[in-house]
Amino acid sequence: MHGQVVKSLGSSYWVQTDDGRRVECKVKGNFRLRGIRSTNPVAVGDGVSIVEDEHGSAFICEIDNRRNYIVRRASNLSKQSHILAANVDLALLVATLSKPETSTTFMDRFLAVAQAYRVNAAIVFNKSDLLDTDQQAQLDYLSFVYREAGYDVFQVSALTGDGLDGLRHHLAGKLTLLAGHSGVGKSTLLNALVPEAHAKTAEISSIHETGMHTTTYSEVFSLPDGGGLIDVPGIKGFGTFDMQREEVSHYFPDIFRLGHGCRFSNCTHTHEPDCAVLQALEEKRLAPSRYASYLSMLDDKDEQKYREAY
Repeated sequence: MHGQVVKSLGSSYWVQTDDGRRVECKVKGNFRLRGIRSTNPVAVGDGVSIVEDEHGSAFICEIDNRRNYIVRRASNLSKQSHILAANVDLALLVATLSKPETSTTFMDRFLAVAQAYRVNAAIVFNKSDLLDTDQQAQLDYLSFVYREAGYDVFQVSALTGDGLDGLRHHLAGKLTLLAGHSGVGKSTLLNALVPEAHAKTAEISSIHETGMHTTTYSEVFSLPDGGGLIDVPGIKGFGTFDMQREEVSHYFPDIFRLGHGCRFSNCTHTHEPDCAVLQALEEKRLAPSRYASYLSMLDDKDEQKYREAY
């Protein structure tokens, strides 16, 4: 029997079968030993084959070839990855300018990893209703930076509904990973887009301006206009996995385009003469935050660098 994983509880999975049933499945122990360097060899979005035994228990016995997937470094095992979702059409990063602040380093890491695993990405800046004039100007600048880099950017308020119509249109018919820090309003956004989701929401800590985890497992919610949203637990940090140093610039579309003008084809954009990227940075045609994120990812060979970020 075949189906798609629509909910992951860690120790068990819910599969929507091709004939319309939802079946709770386990994964047999030996399945986890097939050379998959991941803490979760089965992910939401996976196409799977399942078998049922004489006692009515169901087991996942095979995973379809994945069209794509998006991973991050596992929180406790630096040599392993954690698969956030598979076979997605879009990775939507939910960010906020304050309460809590989403750093550009985190955003750029997420976007670069999506690019590395062939997943289209977009950004939605939430809580636009909370911004003063200076903050709105800052948000407009960041929106310009990321649109120039090649990403779709949305400014919305999930609480008031402002800006949601354009986002709904963009998500229609797509299977979208919904990701971001805890506290950025992912659950509120999910409830606004899929009212029957009834996702739990929580207040921001007034002391640390950080969010509490309200999502504890990954699940697909169907959108009214087709497609679905994959809600995953809030992500604190985003360590990269199996990314070679010489490849990093390929995953920054703006830096990659500029790099075509460098004198050397293997330019690292750090010190070489006639580097088009450094020239663009000096001429303010490349955002300093994007370049700083690029340099940060070049240093990711330090295995301990991001372990404490989770």
